[in-house]
Amino acid sequence: MEEQKKPGITFKIFDLYDVSDIKVKDPALRPYINFGGKLLLKSHGRNLERFGAAKVNVVERLSRHLDVPGHVGKKHKLITSWASGKYNKNMKTILKVLEIIQKKTNKNPVQVLVEAIENGSPRDEITIIEHAGARYPQAVDCAPMRRINLALRWFTQGAYGKAFGKKKKITETLAEEIIKASEGSMESYAFSKKNEGEKQADGSR
Repeated sequence: MEEQKKPGITFKIFDLYDVSDIKVKDPALRPYINFGGKLLLKSHGRNLERFGAAKVNVVERLSRHLDVPGHVGKKHKLITSWASGKYNKNMKTILKVLEIIQKKTNKNPVQVLVEAIENGSPRDEITIIEHAGARYPQAVDCAPMRRINLALRWFTQGAYGKAFGKKKKITETLAEEIIKASEGSMESYAFSKKNEGEKQADGSR
């Protein structure tokens, strides 16, 4: 007697967004973008081994960047009321962002986020080489993990700059930033930073 197979259970992110059909076009980023279906995106900081961030869902990684948007040059950003470092508050912001993206694009918002990361992540960057007392820039390839981290950081920094002291809320500006980056628009902070960095790298070869 043949054993009956149980139908496979597929989880959706927050039980809202299906991730079974999401595709990553860039082969270099494919092993490092994790969008596995989970009801609750909370890794509790357990992925501490090397390249452990690749096991963390990309939506959760975006929420982590909301805690501290980072600094632009020497100007350190202030932490505002919506970035308190609390998981629940960050995830409420991310849920609202995904909802806005879905309404504006009529697409799966996780797929839009993946496309935005692909378009907003630089392939080349520059480093400073010091030789015989002289310092000069040298073009280097950007590692896949760093490419994703830079894109997520630029998303939050661009959204932060457009929301700080303005009428728009962070949910609106972050959704717009991700949509513009997925479209390859120069209005996106991340896409413009990527182009600027790659042009500097081309000039330093």
